[in-house]
Amino acid sequence: MCKLLIVDDDKGIRRTLELHFNTQQHDVKTANSVDDGLAIAQIFSPNIIILDIRMEGKSGLEGISEFKQLCPNARIIMITAFHDMQSTIEAMQNGADEYIHKPLDLDEIDAAVGSALQLQNNSNLDAINIPDSSGNSIVGCSKAMKEIFKNIGRVAMTKASVMITGESGTGKEMVAKAIHNAGNKTAQPFVAINCAALVETLLESEMFGHKKGSFTGAVSDHMGKFEQAQDGTLFLDEVGELAGSIQAKLLRVLQEKEFTPVGGKLSLTTNARIICATNINFQQAIKDKTFREDLFYRLQVVRIHIPPLRERKEDLPLLIPALLARINRDLDTQINQVARDAMEALCAYDWPGNVRELENLLTKAIALCPGKILTLDLFESISPQPVDVYSGNTTFSGQSPQQDIAELSLHDLELQYTVEVLERVAGHKGKACDILKISRPKLQRILDRIEA
Repeated sequence: MCKLLIVDDDKGIRRTLELHFNTQQHDVKTANSVDDGLAIAQIFSPNIIILDIRMEGKSGLEGISEFKQLCPNARIIMITAFHDMQSTIEAMQNGADEYIHKPLDLDEIDAAVGSALQLQNNSNLDAINIPDSSGNSIVGCSKAMKEIFKNIGRVAMTKASVMITGESGTGKEMVAKAIHNAGNKTAQPFVAINCAALVETLLESEMFGHKKGSFTGAVSDHMGKFEQAQDGTLFLDEVGELAGSIQAKLLRVLQEKEFTPVGGKLSLTTNARIICATNINFQQAIKDKTFREDLFYRLQVVRIHIPPLRERKEDLPLLIPALLARINRDLDTQINQVARDAMEALCAYDWPGNVRELENLLTKAIALCPGKILTLDLFESISPQPVDVYSGNTTFSGQSPQQDIAELSLHDLELQYTVEVLERVAGHKGKACDILKISRPKLQRILDRIEA
């Protein structure tokens, strides 16, 4: 049961919704304008406000901010007969939680109210407060990460070339930046280039620069990455993808500390430190003669390997706050709570995409979060999936012995699947409705049949 305020200048809609929600034991008040609704809300303190957009006088869009100011914890469901994109966008930006078109579908309204109630209940969730973090440094408490921190400290003050290895998305560029920032050349540039992102001819120009007129399209002199790096650091990402001709020229730079721009006649010198990263197997590449062995040993004076995230899950409780801090800063948000079941799911997942996948998932969750807590439903791709009832060998645990689906009637199948879903969400009816794609009243009717 909740306190529900319906604001609409259509008397028929107000009366229909009032009767509908009264049958569900909700405490319902109605108003025919925004101003009347605000006056009622001041005394009534509704949990949920169903607000029409276009009314006589002040519009629902104009009223959202006033309702939010008066009832900051209330959830607002907008309803309208107009299907324009701009109104939808404006409503969501102003703080609406849902947007439903007329003619109204009662099941859709029920689902929206159920979701709003779930958001109301989120304030009572078992949530974890995420500690403050700068989000700017590498974090971790695993043995592997502690060794990486040590190696960064050992090599940072030297000019030794460093090769960073690891799967895609493990954070190789962050380690490269940490080496640069911990050294004595932090005032010098850190310049990065992705060796796999450009074709051979463009990559050579990007690395070493070119002179005007050296090839079609070279309308002016171009400073290459080696020259830009000066006495700082040049980070070569995906170095294993370099073509053979570029490998030879890079080897010369490492040996002689000089290079020649494309189309140039004079050699330029460089004192840049080289840090490279790769996710390829160099031993196999050398065996296959796709990568020069002499260049490999020049690049790998020191090797730092970053293990995949699935092998260092103990780092997640530190890594998640660091990423949240960075994402909050980038998105101008302030979400620093994660529901305990969501945190458990994050820590249990294997993260095949490593830290990059984790950061992308957290970014999506924060961008779509309607409240102040990141809940499990925002991490749909890593949440436990419901049973596939259409599979021929599906079984149900329930309260009775498992049965083959072919032995069940459609009626029994619906009941047992509902029980299974409720067990999986620990009895949380809102989550069960989301999985089953049904309204709260329909779920209650199914439960009444189970208890009968």
